Amino acid sequence: MKIKMLMAAGLVGLAATMGTVADVQAQTLRTLTGKATGQLTVPMNRAVVVESDEIFAELSISNPSIADISTLSDRTIYVLGKSPGRTTLTLLGPDGSLITNVEVRVTPDMSELKERLREVLPGEAIEVRSANDGLVLSGTVSSAQAVDRALDLASRYAPERVSNLMTVAGSQQVMLKVRFAEMNRSVSKTLSSSLAFSNVLSGNSTSILGGTITATEGDNLGTFATTPPHLAQRSRNSTGVFSLGVGVGDFELNILLEALESKGFVRTLAEPNLTALSGQNASFLAGGEYPIPVVGDNGEITVEFKPFGISLDFTPRVVGENINLRLSAEVSGIDPSVTYSDGGITISGFSNRRTETTVELRDGESFAVAGLLQDDFASLKGQVPWLGDIPILGTLFRSSEYERDQTELVIIITAHLVSPTRGEALALPTDRVRPPSERELFLFGELSSPNTPKKGAAGEVARQDFSGSYGYVME
Repeated sequence: MKIKMLMAAGLVGLAATMGTVADVQAQTLRTLTGKATGQLTVPMNRAVVVESDEIFAELSISNPSIADISTLSDRTIYVLGKSPGRTTLTLLGPDGSLITNVEVRVTPDMSELKERLREVLPGEAIEVRSANDGLVLSGTVSSAQAVDRALDLASRYAPERVSNLMTVAGSQQVMLKVRFAEMNRSVSKTLSSSLAFSNVLSGNSTSILGGTITATEGDNLGTFATTPPHLAQRSRNSTGVFSLGVGVGDFELNILLEALESKGFVRTLAEPNLTALSGQNASFLAGGEYPIPVVGDNGEITVEFKPFGISLDFTPRVVGENINLRLSAEVSGIDPSVTYSDGGITISGFSNRRTETTVELRDGESFAVAGLLQDDFASLKGQVPWLGDIPILGTLFRSSEYERDQTELVIIITAHLVSPTRGEALALPTDRVRPPSERELFLFGELSSPNTPKKGAAGEVARQDFSGSYGYVME
């Protein structure tokens, strides 16, 4: 019984002793904050000298990988920035008391970066600030290319720690207007003569046609529905014909003179317009797709579609005051004069006018990016030997042809920096007409009625009595 009482007393005493020690330790531990002296900013790979108002006996740095320190005297400290970040510099007095804690911030060398930005991008208002262990670029620049150059240069000083707060001034949307203009002219002239002799009783005939002597039976050479039949042949496309027939007994003489002059003129014009953001690709197609059969590896026939019509593909890039354009423009159509047939399938060819190029121009300026001047000339003369060389009369034994084709093609592009506008300022071609009423259709035979806009920009243009080509109207 006594032993149990002694053990209980010993445990109580031990607990009291431990509680006393814990109370003593809790009373002796306290945090020393020192004086608040602000921040010390040190450029990376640069050193600064700091002077203390009080004499210190000991100093330490919390993270030596960010900054390195050394003492120059009992009041002077040498601080070297090693890598971007924050750390704490602690100063202790001769009696071991805390003098102060200094927050040391090591930042990239912004002075050198600012100097390089002024050299590489003169005139650009770019501001450089430090943020934690990185850089922040802000300000307004003239182009997206200037933004890329500034970010690339800043990444040399703070790799993967650059924040971009820069904005691009002005409009960065480009509208491209492409004009295809093609003129085709053709001139063809022909002057030929034909002579024919015939025996009416025997039905035999001999003809000299354009310098060629042939002999036939009956009236196979007759091309006129007259009696007796004329034996000189006539061209199908002849527009000027002079025919003279003379008969002496059983013989007939027929003379045929042909003169042909044809002129052709074709005008092709297309004006596709397309708008895209700087640096982004845009494409446009107004036309259709032509089916083309294709034989596969196993002999099966599949169909592929080839687009045709007016197509435009371009990528703009605004570089300062200039617009860099990489474009591909094409006008194509089905050409029935060029065909390919195989196994009962006939495929038509295509006529193409295409250009691919890269140019640079300013807002509102134009470039003739492609041009073609083609002049084809052909002449042909056929005659009967010796007889065709006789002056004046030799014309009856000659056939002459002359043909000339000229093609002129030019492709002009115009680039504009554009910005969005109010919806009521835009007018569609369908806004200018409306379906007719029953009275207008049946009584007056009108297929459409004018619908002149009254308000907005379209109404202002209508009040000015504007007249011109259909499509876009741009000032």
